[in-house]
Amino acid sequence: MKKIIFKATDRGQANYGWLNANYSFSFANYYNPEKVNFGALRVLNDDIIQGGMGFGTHPHDNMEIITIPLKGSLKHKDSMGNKWIAIETGEVQVMSAGSGLQHSEMNNSQSEEINLFQIWIFPNKMDVEPRYDQKKFNPSERKNNLQILVSSIDDKLEGSLKIHQDALISRIDLDENSTFNYTLKSENHGVYVMVIEGEISIENEILSKRDAIGISETKNIDIKAKSASELIFIEVPMQF
Repeated sequence: MKKIIFKATDRGQANYGWLNANYSFSFANYYNPEKVNFGALRVLNDDIIQGGMGFGTHPHDNMEIITIPLKGSLKHKDSMGNKWIAIETGEVQVMSAGSGLQHSEMNNSQSEEINLFQIWIFPNKMDVEPRYDQKKFNPSERKNNLQILVSSIDDKLEGSLKIHQDALISRIDLDENSTFNYTLKSENHGVYVMVIEGEISIENEILSKRDAIGISETKNIDIKAKSASELIFIEVPMQF
């Protein structure tokens, strides 16, 4: 088993006034040669955006982009014809940039801040037709149970959003002192686990709020919640 610890306090940080961003991997003006990617996972940004603010129109290509609002509401428009679609807390948005698109994302409230995760995953198919999707997930379905949010477009797994990569994004909310065993898809896969809230013991490592660990070269991972905890799992190919 190979483990890499990513402490919350070691993330890149940028405060633009309207945007307070924490970067798990090199992004924008933050560059750390030891934190460029974890396998096919390229970006995990933990963003707080002030009311009425957001990202103006900008381009993307050949990247799978996943947005998960944790608090508040986002609105999105793009060059595929989507006009200011709201993405609420509890929903997940996926976008395959493929051959190229332009989009903008704004806080849907003029007064309340929004906190969201933005995740970028390298695709396994280049220059695909751009696509967009979003889905609401019931938080009660991840209580002490793994809830799969995103899976490969080539998988027949129902109920999840789809991307062009052999990846899985899942969440679980664990009660205090409960345990969970996570099984990886294959020996070529690794999983990046972040504590959204709470404190856990994972393979003899103690992680607190926004701490993360990248684990590979194993089939199973044992987790114990030291307090009530919310976790996100991003499982990706390590070679791609």
